[in-house]
Amino acid sequence: MKRTAATALTALVLAAALTACSSDDSTDAAPKKTPSTAPSTPSAKDTAGAEASAGIPPKPDAAVRLAYIRALNGIDPDIVHGKEAKAVDRGRDQCQTIHDFPKDTSKQASMAEKRFTSPRHPEGFGKVKAARIVVAVHTNLCPKF
Repeated sequence: MKRTAATALTALVLAAALTACSSDDSTDAAPKKTPSTAPSTPSAKDTAGAEASAGIPPKPDAAVRLAYIRALNGIDPDIVHGKEAKAVDRGRDQCQTIHDFPKDTSKQASMAEKRFTSPRHPEGFGKVKAARIVVAVHTNLCPKF
């Protein structure tokens, strides 16, 4: 998620920076003021659009977040291990994998096993729990994929 979204955001920022540059070599005492229509940083709407096109869903509302955290805790409480925001971020990243590999359930589970770790499970939770994590993510965070 973050790699693709970061790339898109970087492109937007660079485009804005290049638009703001001027190659006017005049020697006028007062610099010309030209209005810039490009924002200096991407708006929340631009960021959300870039994330959506990369397969990353928006941050869940409270009810969806609660259902998702409960689903993960039902698989193994150590998946969340008290870090709900981190679990949500990992889930949104996993949605990108589901989006990018919609028919490759083994790839989805493999990425979940690498992505969802904890101090007591630094190598992941195994193939069976990883497959269940994918179902929890898909059901709760990105059911449209």
